[in-house]
Amino acid sequence: MARARSLAEFQKAFPDEASCSAFLFRRRWPDGFVCPGCGKRRAATLKSRPRLYECLECGRQTSITAGTAMHRSKLPLTTWFWAAHLMATHSNGMSARQLEDQLGVTYKTAWLLTQKLRRSMVDPDREPLEGVVEVDQAEIPFREGDTFLERGNAGKILVIGAVEVIDRDINRAKPRRKHAKYLDTRSGRIRLAAIADNSAASIEAFVRANVKRGATLITDGHASYPGLIGYRHDPRIVGKMAGHVALPWIHRAFSLMKRWSLGTYHGLRRKHVDSYLNEFVFRYNRRFHRHVSFETLLGLAAHYEPMNYWDIIKRDNPRKGGQKLAASQNHAANPARPLHIEEPEATG
Repeated sequence: MARARSLAEFQKAFPDEASCSAFLFRRRWPDGFVCPGCGKRRAATLKSRPRLYECLECGRQTSITAGTAMHRSKLPLTTWFWAAHLMATHSNGMSARQLEDQLGVTYKTAWLLTQKLRRSMVDPDREPLEGVVEVDQAEIPFREGDTFLERGNAGKILVIGAVEVIDRDINRAKPRRKHAKYLDTRSGRIRLAAIADNSAASIEAFVRANVKRGATLITDGHASYPGLIGYRHDPRIVGKMAGHVALPWIHRAFSLMKRWSLGTYHGLRRKHVDSYLNEFVFRYNRRFHRHVSFETLLGLAAHYEPMNYWDIIKRDNPRKGGQKLAASQNHAANPARPLHIEEPEATG
């Protein structure tokens, strides 16, 4: 289901709204319709609103897009599916500018689509990293203002990352070891996050949220790691040695992430940086199975808390009375200003 590798196969699988609705119905109710109100199974579709199902017992109406990234969206389902397919299967990702050209929508619509789909790439129930895990920090440049990313006007974002070290023979995060060296390994799943500083509190919060207790942490010997209780610590004092020699897999992930952000988005911006890091993690962890990522993406979206435009930019919706009382009282005294539409944080 939804495992189309090529564009022609994808278009054949989802040619119209009806096929997209049927797919969402199966993802939402694998064993048949269940009313969220009374728990009964008898329902009828509404001809005037084909995305709605009305329970024949209690009369409650339920949309197949309720509680998903498509919640209350007026866009056709085919547009959502096309955007999800492009973002999930394209090896380098899709910027809002590229999606605008591919879908024939406005730039703001394309940007909102990408932001919503990025937030559905994180499974809230995903398993933490385990076994042997490399952990380190890196700095990535970000864009200031509306200028292009250049050395003179670029700031720095501190990013922490962790990657499982996998034994190639058994394909598990329990590599064979000879003295201080692990033999015949590759990188497994990764986690990335932006942190405020290199303090013990910031590093410990990331490790505990993303690495299973009892795992072995291979680090650069930073003073924050020995204080982590419940983990084995295997420090590699870098000194004058290049970091990628002592910690090869996490530095390879950092290198790919930096090249990806510059190539696809021409540099990230500080706001929303975590959603872009989550997109890179999503792609990296599915790099061997990109053709099934579309199904995974929509499956995760079905369990994700829906967000609208104002939630994403973290501002009150003026049409919903979100302003403070003082602001509404002073509205008549202050001249009216046009509604501020925040510009996208990264374009390409």
